[in-house]
Amino acid sequence: MQKKCKVKQRNENERTLEYLLHLPEDYDQNTDKQWPLILFLHGRGESGTDLERVKRQGLPKEIEEGGEFPFIIASPQCSADSYWTKELEPLESLLSEIQANYNVDQSRIYLTGLSMGGFGTWHLSARSPETFAAIAPVCGGGEVEKAEAIKDIPAWVFHGDQDDIVPIERSVEMVEAIKRHGGDIHFTVYEGVGHDSWTETYRNPKLYEWLLQYSK
Repeated sequence: MQKKCKVKQRNENERTLEYLLHLPEDYDQNTDKQWPLILFLHGRGESGTDLERVKRQGLPKEIEEGGEFPFIIASPQCSADSYWTKELEPLESLLSEIQANYNVDQSRIYLTGLSMGGFGTWHLSARSPETFAAIAPVCGGGEVEKAEAIKDIPAWVFHGDQDDIVPIERSVEMVEAIKRHGGDIHFTVYEGVGHDSWTETYRNPKLYEWLLQYSK
């Protein structure tokens, strides 16, 4: 189940970021338990003002189709006239609100996203490297010059080698840059796969097992 929520950005712009929130099935029965949190960033096609669009791909789709996950999962929606790389401050406000109002394990906050959300994953983790225990960018790209800032965050990167929307080179350059700085990084290349490298990624239980290995 995913409920619809909203958070107002805490600055002069007074912007509101709407998001879907998934709580683990037994969240209410374990009031003393601290839960890991995943922030999921959607792709360009799910932008807009209708939160139902966010359920079309990735983690929200898996939840909508009956998948159950031992995480609190927040899936915000980017406006149609913006990009996640321009919405880093609202995303930080969202994380702060969830941490303040839910039983979040502060040492196990994870970040993932696909396509535009993959770019957002790289950018937000570089801006706030102290926040995230691990990241999983899917078919995105980042800024090579900021690789050193995220070298200490475990990362698992995914990309299709036939992607004609976001070339695989965008992931390759980030992986290589982080390796040069001694970072802990894994790279999965889907052979013969185009832009949709996220369906297989988010249906793979090993991704969630991998995330849970890490804490700050």
